[in-house]
Amino acid sequence: MRSICTLALLVAAALGVAGCVDVPVVNEQLLLREASGTDAIRVYGVHGPLSNWQARRVLARVAAEAPNANALELHLALEQVVAASPLYAGNSVRVLRDGSQTFPAMFRAIAAARHFVDLEYYTFQDVHSGGGSLGDLLMKKSRAGVHVRVIYDAVGSLGTPAPFLARLSAAGVKLVQYNPLNPLRATASPNDRDHRKILVADDDVAVVGGVNLSTTYESAPKILTSDSAKPRKPGNSASAHPVWHDLDLEIRGPVVPQLARLFRQHWDEQKGPPLGPDHDPRQKPQGKEIVRVIGSSPVRLASRYYATVLTAMRTAQSSIWMTAAYFVPTHQELTALKDAARRGVDVRILLPSHTDVPEVLAIQRSYYGELLRAGVKVYERRTGIVHSKAVVIDGVWSLVGSSNFDQRSVLFNDEVDVVVLGVSTAEQIQRDMLSDMAQARRIDWRIVHQQGPWQHLEAVFWRLWRPLF
Repeated sequence: MRSICTLALLVAAALGVAGCVDVPVVNEQLLLREASGTDAIRVYGVHGPLSNWQARRVLARVAAEAPNANALELHLALEQVVAASPLYAGNSVRVLRDGSQTFPAMFRAIAAARHFVDLEYYTFQDVHSGGGSLGDLLMKKSRAGVHVRVIYDAVGSLGTPAPFLARLSAAGVKLVQYNPLNPLRATASPNDRDHRKILVADDDVAVVGGVNLSTTYESAPKILTSDSAKPRKPGNSASAHPVWHDLDLEIRGPVVPQLARLFRQHWDEQKGPPLGPDHDPRQKPQGKEIVRVIGSSPVRLASRYYATVLTAMRTAQSSIWMTAAYFVPTHQELTALKDAARRGVDVRILLPSHTDVPEVLAIQRSYYGELLRAGVKVYERRTGIVHSKAVVIDGVWSLVGSSNFDQRSVLFNDEVDVVVLGVSTAEQIQRDMLSDMAQARRIDWRIVHQQGPWQHLEAVFWRLWRPLF
C-alpha cells in the first residue's frame, strides 16, 4: 500500500503538486530566549492546572530519575514553547507491541464504550481480533446508541473496499474521508495527508502510536509481553505477509480528552457533520505518568513534533535510543544525532532491513558511514518489517507516535505523538528495543564497504526525492 501511495505522490510531485518545499530550521537560541520569558512549566491534573508548587513536586519526581535534573528542566521549558500543549499528570501508560497486543486493546476499548468512539487512521480496514471483526463491532456499538465517528485518509485507505464503508454508514457510523483525491472535494494538496493513528473511547481510554487499522498487522504471531527479557519468536519475513513490528500506547487519565480534541478539530476542518456535545466524564488519576500530546499540522505551519524531537536530542545527557521505520533525516536531525554521539551520548538507531518502500532503504543506508564515524550505533532488524516510531532519551523521556523520522512527516503530514515522562514507560520501550536488537545485525564498516557503485548511485537519485518520503 505504501509503495502505491509513494508512486502516486511522486507522480503528483512531477506534475508540480509538491511545489517548492523547505524543511523548517529550528533556531534553538530563539527558543531559549522564548523559554526564559515564559511562566513556570505548566502541568495539568484532573481538576485543571496544578499550582506552581504542585507542578514542581510532580516534576521533581521525574527529575530525580533523570541523569541531569537541570538539563531535564531546561528541556521541558523548551518543549513547552515548541509543543504548545501542557503536561498532564496522573496517567497510566501501557506499551502495546504489534497488532497482536494492540488490536485486542482497541477492541476492548470499543466494546466498553457507552457514549462515543472516535477513530482517526491513515489506513482504515476491517481488521480482526479474538474471532471478531472491527466492522461488526463498530456497527453493533452504533446500533446500541454509541456515537461512532471515523476519519480515514483518502490515500492511506485507498485499498479499503467501498462495501465495507457502505455497511458502516448504513449502521449509523459517521465517516469522513480526509482530503479526498477527487479535485472537486479535495480540501488541500494531494501531498497533505492525515497520518495520525488515534482511538478515543468515552474520554476514558486512548490508543495512539504507529499501528494502523490495517490487515498487515494480523500476520504478527503471538509474542511475549514487553516485561519479558526473553526474545520474541521471529516472524517469517519471507512470507507473503511479513510480520509488521510496531508500538502503540494505551493511555488512561487526564490527558485522554486532549486526543479527543485533536480529533474534533480535524473533523470540523474536514467539514464533517455536526458532532454536538460529548459525554464529559469526571476524570480521576489513573497512574503516575506525566504525558504531553503533540498534534502537528503543516496546514497550521506548526510541525511541533520536529521541533520537539530536535530539542530533546540536543538536550540529551546520557542516551538516545530510537526506532525509525523510514529513516530519511533532515540536516538538523542528522547533525543532532552525530553531535550527541560525539559528546559521549549512547546513540542507538534501530532500522529495518526489509521494508514496503525499497527506495527508503537506499536512502537510509547512504547515511551509515557518517553515522559510524560519529560513533552512532546502527542496527538493522533482520526479521519482519519495522514500522515503529519511538525515541527514548536519558531513560526518562519517551516519545511514541505516528511521525516518521523523515521529511514527509515534517512537511506534509498531520501527525500525533505522545511524550511520556517517567522511568516505567521508558524501561518498557527500551526492553522492546533490546529484544529487537537481539534479532538485528549491527552495522559496521565491513557492511558499509560492501555497498557497490550501483547502491551509491541509487541512493544519490532517491535522495533527490527526500521531501516525498
